[in-house]
Amino acid sequence: MIITVLSNNSHLFPRTFFLAGIPGLTAAHIWISLPFCFMFFLAVTGNGILLFLTWTECSLHQPMFFFLAMLSFVDLVLSLSTLPKMLAIFWFDATAISSHSCFLQMFFVHAFSAMESGVLVAMALDRLVAICDPLRYPTILTPVVVVKIGGMVVLRGVGLTISFPSLAHRLPYCGSHTIAYTYCEHMAVVKLACGATAVDNLYAFAVAIFVGVGDVAFILYSYWQIVRTVIHFPSPKARAKAGSTCMAHICVIFFFYGPGFLSVVMQRFGPPVASAAKVILASLYLLFPPALDPIVYGVKTKQIREQVFKILRPKRIDPT
Repeated sequence: MIITVLSNNSHLFPRTFFLAGIPGLTAAHIWISLPFCFMFFLAVTGNGILLFLTWTECSLHQPMFFFLAMLSFVDLVLSLSTLPKMLAIFWFDATAISSHSCFLQMFFVHAFSAMESGVLVAMALDRLVAICDPLRYPTILTPVVVVKIGGMVVLRGVGLTISFPSLAHRLPYCGSHTIAYTYCEHMAVVKLACGATAVDNLYAFAVAIFVGVGDVAFILYSYWQIVRTVIHFPSPKARAKAGSTCMAHICVIFFFYGPGFLSVVMQRFGPPVASAAKVILASLYLLFPPALDPIVYGVKTKQIREQVFKILRPKRIDPT
């Protein structure tokens, strides 16, 4: 039921929400859209190339690149579920979004963000085994184990966040229907409700702690063990090689968790009205990882560089 009478005051469930874009910077939306559009192009192109390479090149059919393909797919979904609507707001002032589309976008944003965090944990586990126990690497991370890890990442992401839209859907929205964001972020929607939101707040906070803090703790533990192992390597060359294999993953971790944690803290504990800084930071949280992850892995991973150069390098034609 789209419209529900909640009291004698006829509190209505909205058919449509409105995304405000970046509050206070509406006049500059066209200029703001330029870096957004460029990042969208990078995200779609870069992640599309990585997915194509890992699918078609047999030498990349390894656990590390399986997780990288998962990361590329997650980044691609995050970009396609948010960036087109953002650009429509900036270019055409198309702020209206149906309630069902809003809640669907909310699910995709939070579910795939949780999946991305899970993939980064899986990649940390891959580096931990590869560096700390290389002889057992093929027997520990077998294809079956890798697929199971990938399945657990997906199930966890869906299971933890599927309640976000259903919890938000049950609330009465009797005031403004304008979301002061560029996308349907869960807490930004909940703040529009005029009913009790304690359950939504507590559940969202618990998920943020479980996913964010829990995953970061495991990643930090993994790299602590990696550092302890690497410092005992006999030669500087071996230590440098081990550090190089982790550098791309460390950069991706920074791109994802840096803006993410700042956005969560500002959204949960900041002032009740979203400022331009908060909205820009929340948008960058969705923009940076999809746009920059393929570049980082393309630059830092030798196997991917070689495959990209193989595609770009023109084939020589034998004159005979």
